[in-house]
Amino acid sequence: MTITNPAQYTAVTTSDKIFQALQADIVEGRIAPGSKISEPELSKKYHISRSTLREALNRLERCHLIERKANVGCRVVECTVAGLLEIYQVREALEGMACRLAAQNMSDSEIADLQKVLSLHADTKQLKQGVAYYQEEGDLDFHYRVILGSHNQQLITILCSELYHLVRMYRFQFGMNSPRATRAFDEHHHILTAIADRDGELAELLMRRHIAASRKNIEKKLQKET
Repeated sequence: MTITNPAQYTAVTTSDKIFQALQADIVEGRIAPGSKISEPELSKKYHISRSTLREALNRLERCHLIERKANVGCRVVECTVAGLLEIYQVREALEGMACRLAAQNMSDSEIADLQKVLSLHADTKQLKQGVAYYQEEGDLDFHYRVILGSHNQQLITILCSELYHLVRMYRFQFGMNSPRATRAFDEHHHILTAIADRDGELAELLMRRHIAASRKNIEKKLQKET
C-alpha cells in the first residue's frame, strides 16, 4: 500500500508554497493565535492573487489552524487549555488504534527504520539532560511514523494532515520542556517492542497509556501555573 507523507509534501504550485509558509508561521507563533488574517495584506506581502491566497487559507482551515467567523473573517485559532485536552483525548483513542494496526501492518524494514529514529532521539542533548523530548516533524517524529505504519489512510489523513500541525502549534504555545522526557522516551521503546512482537493489543494499550500520561502531566503543569 502506498502511503502519502503529508509532512514531507513538496511545494509545487504557488498556493502550495503560500500554504506551507503560512502554516509554519502559525505553528511556530510568528502569526499570533487569535490574530486576524488580512487577505489584502497577505496578497500584497506574497505578491499573489486573492484567489490563490484563498485556496491556501481553505487548506489551513481544514488543518484547523484558522477559523472563519461571520462578520469577522479569518482568524488564527486560539490555543486554549480545553482545546489542548480535547486533542489529547482524540489522540489517545485514534493513535491507540493506529498503534494496534501498526503492529499488524508495519513491514520489518519500517520497524527497523523506527528503531533508527529512536536511536537518533537518544543522542539529542535535551533528552540526555532529561529536560525535553521534542521531535522534529514528519519522519523524525515517532508518533508520525507509527501512524503511517498503520497503513490506514483514514487515520493517516486525520492524524497526519488534519490535526498534526495543530498539535505542533499547541506544543510551541504551551512549551516543550517536560519532566517526563526520559520516561516518555522509554515508553516509546516499549511501544516499539510491542509492535515488533506483533502484539497489537499491548501496543494499543501502551500507546493509550503513554498519551494519557502526557495529558495528565500537562494538566498538573497548568494547575501549578494558575
